[in-house]
Amino acid sequence: MLLRGLTWLVLFQLLGTAINHLFLSMLPGPIIGLVLLLAYLMLRGEVSAPLSEAASSLLRYLPLLLVPPAVGVMVYAADIAADFWAIVGSLVLSVLIALAFCGVLMQKMIARQARREEKP
Repeated sequence: MLLRGLTWLVLFQLLGTAINHLFLSMLPGPIIGLVLLLAYLMLRGEVSAPLSEAASSLLRYLPLLLVPPAVGVMVYAADIAADFWAIVGSLVLSVLIALAFCGVLMQKMIARQARREEKP
């Protein structure tokens, strides 16, 4: 069952890579594959048991993906320290923009939900 779920994940990644090479060269293939997988799961309405088992087994190894960035931070600590204020400024600005966007989006969703509940 694990192999079937991993096969589905790899097929969506390969489909995303094919779309990347044929049509959308600006987006990475695995990202396109993840969006396609999300669309597939939303249309289906549920996650199958093999896919759930494969995803949970892969999530066990997710912390290993944090090792290369941590090593990069240690290796380039001097460069990061030289541009510290630019990095902090860009992080603060991006957080403020994201918070404002999420607030506006949430207000629109609340208004839409209220309109939906008013209609019989």
